[in-house]
Amino acid sequence: MITLKKLFQPKILKFLIGGGLAAALNLALIYLIIEKLKFNTPLLRNIANIISIEISLISSFFIYRIWVWTGGIWTIQEVFLRQLPLYHVSAGVSVFTRILFIFPILDWLKVNYAINTIIGVIASASINYLISDRFVFKTPKEKIYNNSQSEKISVPYYPESLAPALSVNHTLRKDESRTIDISKSVKTLSIVIPAYNEEDCIIQTLQTICQILEKEKVDYEILVVNDNSKDNTEKLLQQINSENSKLRYVNNYYPNGFGFAVRCGLENFTGDAVAVVMADSSDAPEDIVSYYRKLQEGYDCVFGSRFIKGGKVIDYPNHKLIVNRLANLFIQILFGLKFNDTTNAFKIYRKDVIQGISPLVSHHFNLTVEMPLKAVVRGYSYTTIPIIWRNRTTGVSKLKLKEMGSRYLFIVLYIWLEKHLSRGDYHLSNNRVLVNQRLKRNG
Repeated sequence: MITLKKLFQPKILKFLIGGGLAAALNLALIYLIIEKLKFNTPLLRNIANIISIEISLISSFFIYRIWVWTGGIWTIQEVFLRQLPLYHVSAGVSVFTRILFIFPILDWLKVNYAINTIIGVIASASINYLISDRFVFKTPKEKIYNNSQSEKISVPYYPESLAPALSVNHTLRKDESRTIDISKSVKTLSIVIPAYNEEDCIIQTLQTICQILEKEKVDYEILVVNDNSKDNTEKLLQQINSENSKLRYVNNYYPNGFGFAVRCGLENFTGDAVAVVMADSSDAPEDIVSYYRKLQEGYDCVFGSRFIKGGKVIDYPNHKLIVNRLANLFIQILFGLKFNDTTNAFKIYRKDVIQGISPLVSHHFNLTVEMPLKAVVRGYSYTTIPIIWRNRTTGVSKLKLKEMGSRYLFIVLYIWLEKHLSRGDYHLSNNRVLVNQRLKRNG
């Protein structure tokens, strides 16, 4: 995980300073051209804008090439025919992403324009940085002469920048994850299912899950949290509970809301681990078994991704898919993650992880982001596997993107601040120290 120290290492500070200098040059040039050279007509002002942008862009390229991404090959072909054109593409992609996607979507979600602007600047700068680092300034092979032997040898060129810091195995974070304990087997798996007005699909969902788990000989309990449904959901739960002792339900004692319902379930499950599963049959029961098997290897959490090799989405609405990928990209960049499906609720955690990330504060669907990000930031080990997601065929989706935008942003920034400003107060290693101190005091 990228620490605050890494975030503000000299190389990255140079990148930020270089960008600031280029922006200042842009402002100075456009002022001089318009005010001093009298480019005062609409056409001339546009020309002045183009000239100042191009000069500042070329200036920032050479600042980065000389000051940030040092080394590499200095030839006309490499610098002017490959790197400089690619850098224009990188800058253009970052700007157009901000103008055409980030700003309109956040504006549609009613995010304050000042916060929108800040997020846009951070996101576009991050995109420009990552593209520049991985494609523009990175020379695949560099020919270096060995003075003693007078022969050419090939050496890989790695810029000292953000990309190496992001090169983390998505299956296990080596720097901050605890050692995996293969002796910690999960005996009973709990499944928490929040349900609000799901009379059309809840029975089928529960029966399918039960059949798969029993076929795979997984010891389980299913806890459905009835989120004060106004239809026949509770009556159906009473009926199926009488038929299967492993299936029970509770009525949500918090105010209505997805996050409250899940929190109610997490306070009442009894197994060694818990999976959060949707009531609409969108999550494949076979993937629950895969989660369970993977957890037996000793990981603290298992996260599924619909967007890696082997993963799949079926009938995903296009507008939701676009927002989903942009939101997950923002989270990836902000936290330096390889994992690319943070927003999906369908994940599994050991019981001690749930205790370690509590108290949870999200009231709504932003809980789906709070839980995995807290687990990662607080040092719990995790692995990622491909999963299949299918859009509901009955009932109505409870997720309202326009209402959730600011809530997602709040919880993401809340955990980002914990990561960088809490000095590890909530990290797993610190919690262990506190537990050991209590045990010593209690004799």
